[in-house]
Amino acid sequence: MLTSSRHGGRASAEDGSAPSGEDRGTERPGVGVGVVRAANAAGDALGELVTGLGTALLALLVLIWSAVTAVTSLAGVGLLMAPAVLRALHALAGRERRRLGRRGPEVIGPAPAPTRLRLALVDPTTRRELRWLVRHASLGLFLGLCAALLPVLAVRDVAFPLYWRLLPEGTTSTSLGIGVAATWADALAAGLLGLGWTAIILGLTPGMARLQAHPGRTLLAAGPDTDLSLRVAELTATRAAALDAHATELRRIERSLHDGTQNRLVTVTVLLGAARRMVARDPAGAEELLERAQSAAEQALSELRSVARGILPPVLADRGLAGALTGLAASCPVPCTIDVEAPERCAASVEATAYFVVAETLTNIAKHSGARQASVTVRSRGGLLYLDVTDDGRGGAEEPGGSGGSGLTGIRNRIAAHDGTLELASPPGGPTTLKVELPCGL
Repeated sequence: MLTSSRHGGRASAEDGSAPSGEDRGTERPGVGVGVVRAANAAGDALGELVTGLGTALLALLVLIWSAVTAVTSLAGVGLLMAPAVLRALHALAGRERRRLGRRGPEVIGPAPAPTRLRLALVDPTTRRELRWLVRHASLGLFLGLCAALLPVLAVRDVAFPLYWRLLPEGTTSTSLGIGVAATWADALAAGLLGLGWTAIILGLTPGMARLQAHPGRTLLAAGPDTDLSLRVAELTATRAAALDAHATELRRIERSLHDGTQNRLVTVTVLLGAARRMVARDPAGAEELLERAQSAAEQALSELRSVARGILPPVLADRGLAGALTGLAASCPVPCTIDVEAPERCAASVEATAYFVVAETLTNIAKHSGARQASVTVRSRGGLLYLDVTDDGRGGAEEPGGSGGSGLTGIRNRIAAHDGTLELASPPGGPTTLKVELPCGL
């Protein structure tokens, strides 16, 4: 059966005839989208492989240190280094778990492994971490080096036809040793070789990234027989901190409404009632009362807007985190510089937490530090949002739970609700630096 097309009266067969030019045209965007997705996947895989190269180099160093310790233990000297080697091993394994968690599903580790040699020899976690160490220091290192070299080789060979005539005679300047004393055909062959490297990057790097991460995800994760009570306790504490932070925020909103806005509205009601009674016998006095009522109403409206902004600042949705922090810096009594590099948006709750952390910190700086300058630095890398707030004040700020108490408890609870971390360095005399790390939540 034949059906006529809509344009030009062409016919196409339903039983397999060639599609029209219009139909073919609709397929092209799908190919372009596929190429873009492959390029994005390859870029993410290259980033994961290169970060894995960093831990692989550290794994190689720890592996060499472990071998030297094992050999020298025969003479008794290595026994003194064994606890330090075990601590380095456990710390590196924890770093790899965090790296893998930023790039994919969280790797939940077992309870902390022992650092005493006698206990470590029979500890299953330590044995699994040693097996991971050997694999990551060999296969992981090789894959990371390949990921670092492949883009260089691809760019070098693809661009080779553009500059080969400028190089000295006899110079070898391609990945496979093609010299420049040859012809244009050789130069174009080098360019085609660069396209081959590009195809390898697009096609193989996602699998290489999975292969590099596989030992860590299988050997560093808690086994089925591992006691996860510590992790459960940690999550329970995090949930309690989140609930405490929520309750504290509700109390703050209630106090702001009760002590500020409500009192202003009561004042407006009283003044309006008095003005209504005076309007007939004392118009001038009634007008004065109405002006006072209008002023109180404007103050109540301003306080109500402030409370609303404290719940979830609309500036975050309108201008993003960079614009919101710029507004905070502009209203801070202490001169403050803002440096934000966050190309991708985080979850709304994470950005709100970052905003409130910076707002509370700048408030503390203005009230207590005596600083003349402050700075806020924000970076977004590897699925994490990093905040760094520094001032040149007198220092002496205490961590939550310190002997003198601290207004940082609310900040700590907000961050804990997202499984983030907080580090405070505030020696007497300053400077004070607050470092915060938050998962982006996407």
